[in-house]
Formats: sequence, C-alpha cells, structure tokens
Amino acid sequence: MNEHASKPLDFSNVSSKNHQIQIDASSEKTAANEAEKANLYFWRLFSAGFYGISSFLVIVVNKIVLTNYKFPSAHALGIGQMSVTILTLYIGRSLNIVKFPSISSDVPKKIWPLPLFFIGNLVCGLGGTKHLSLPMFTVLRRFTILMTLIGEYFILNTSQSLPIIATVIAMVGGAIIAAADDLSFEVRGYMFVLCNDFFTAANNICVKKKLDARDLGKYGLLFYNALFMILPLTVLWWYSGEIEKTLAFYKWLDITFLTSFLMSCFMGFVLMYSTVLCTAYNSALTTTIVGVIKNILVTYLGMYLGGDYIFSWTNFLGLNISMAGSLVYSYITFVRKEVPGTKITTTVKKG
Repeated sequence: MNEHASKPLDFSNVSSKNHQIQIDASSEKTAANEAEKANLYFWRLFSAGFYGISSFLVIVVNKIVLTNYKFPSAHALGIGQMSVTILTLYIGRSLNIVKFPSISSDVPKKIWPLPLFFIGNLVCGLGGTKHLSLPMFTVLRRFTILMTLIGEYFILNTSQSLPIIATVIAMVGGAIIAAADDLSFEVRGYMFVLCNDFFTAANNICVKKKLDARDLGKYGLLFYNALFMILPLTVLWWYSGEIEKTLAFYKWLDITFLTSFLMSCFMGFVLMYSTVLCTAYNSALTTTIVGVIKNILVTYLGMYLGGDYIFSWTNFLGLNISMAGSLVYSYITFVRKEVPGTKITTTVKKG
C-alpha cells in the first residue's frame, strides 16, 4: 500500500474560506460606499450652508453701499464684483491653485447663454435691493422657487415629489399674502425683483446643465462669465449716465465706505462661487430654496436693523407661512432623505 498517497482535499474548508473572502470584500465595498455617501452628504450640506451665508452677507453689504451710503451706481458695483472675480481666478490659476481651460474660439459657445442670465440677475438684484425694504425684497424673491420648479421640468426634464411641490406652494403663497399688504409698495422695485427671480431661476438651471456637460468646470464658468459680462456692464453704466455720478461721488476717500465697497466686490465673487458649488452638489431647485431659507435671517433682522420695514399683521402672517414652507423643504431635502426607510423621490420624465 502506498504510504505517500495524497490525502483528499477538504472542499468544505476551501468553500468556507472563499465565502469568508467574499463577505470581507462585500463589507469593504459597503464601507467604501457608506464613506462615499457620508462625504457627498457633507458636501451637500456644506455647499448649501456656504451659499446661504454668502447670499445673506452680499445682500447686507450691497444694502449698506447702495442705501446707507447712497452710492449712485449699481452697475459700477457690479463691474467691481466682476473685476474681483476675474482677478482672483486669474491669480489662482497662475499659482496652480485652480484650473480651467484657456480661452479659445469655442468658449463663447460653451458658456452662452449663462452670461446673459448672470448679468440680468446681477443688475436686477442690485436694483431691487436699492428700491425695496429688505423684508419685502426677500419675500418677492420666493417666486424664484416656482420659476425654478417649472424650468427644471421643461429644461432638465426633472419633476419633484408631491411633498416638495406642497412646500413650494406654501412659500409662494406666503409671499403673495405678505406682498398683498405691502405698505411700502413701489412698482419699479417690484419689477426689478420679479425680473431678478426669472434670471436667478434661469441662471441656476443653466449652471446645472453646464456643469453636467463638464466642458469648462466650475472655475471656467465663473471666470468666463465675469469676463464676458464686463463689457455689457460698462455699456449699461455709460448708457444710464452713472459714470459721472460715480466719479463725482463724495465718499471715495472715506475709509469706511471704501471698505464696504471692496467688501461688496469680494462678496460678489464669493456668492457666484458658492452658487456654482451648491448647484453642483445639489439641484437647481435646492440652490434656489437655500437662497430663500437664508432669508429667515434677512427678513427678521431687517425688521429691526433695516429701518425701512413697515409692520402689518397680514404682512407678518405671510412672512411666517413662507418661512414655515422653507423649513419643511429643508427637512425633506437634507434630513428625511437620509433616514432609512423614508423615500422622498425625485422622478425624471421619460422621453
């Protein structure tokens, strides 16, 4: 009998080891997916919060420059904001901090019509801030939500769930109630803000579409938008007859005004960057509504700090209804979606 005969293989042991390897690989994959989800959730929250804070600060600073100091030209302020954006990103690319494509003949085609929406948003936003009280400015900005909801459906082929639509109705409905009893009604101011709403909605939807195309990247979008807007803004500045008023403004040597002006220019860049960042990690609708949620601070602080709010119960009720809708939306979008077993869906239309 052969003493060196090979022993039979223990297939059950091999199978058990293979099964354990599969479990370990599956666990590693699950852990990696969970880490990726946590990282994405962090950036969604961070970009939304960053945009909300930036949007709040830029309104306050613009209000100080245009109203408190009575600076005569919103266009000049817009040119300053675009100039700071171009200079910051150019220096950043020179130092290899940021990257975006060099200018070429196909850049205008890739960027269009975003500059049109940016410049319309900028001019109307600055004009609305100048002609309305802070609380009423923020209330009328709620109509951006409805415009974005409709635009996402037709342009991005995205439809929202019924709970989301209900919060949009609450926000817009509260705005209508508040505006119906506006004791500081001014037609020009209302027109500025409603046009601002349209351009903001168009801008956010267009940014989302351009980012998905991945042609220029977020820094390229910012740089070339600002670059292509300098000339149209300068023409508007000249056409409005504000150049002489701007140059003759008596507070150019006032250090406090100059600080506020430069801060507004820098915050214009920060706001544009935070808008693109928030839209990249979230939806165009979420970016729009984050801009509304931040108005909780603007509205209530404006009642005490702005000095131009006229109180009425109807207006106050409408403000609170709109704010309640904003808070419910934020809960559905950033909290309820993350709870296991809870499903708030966003559906996409089939071609």
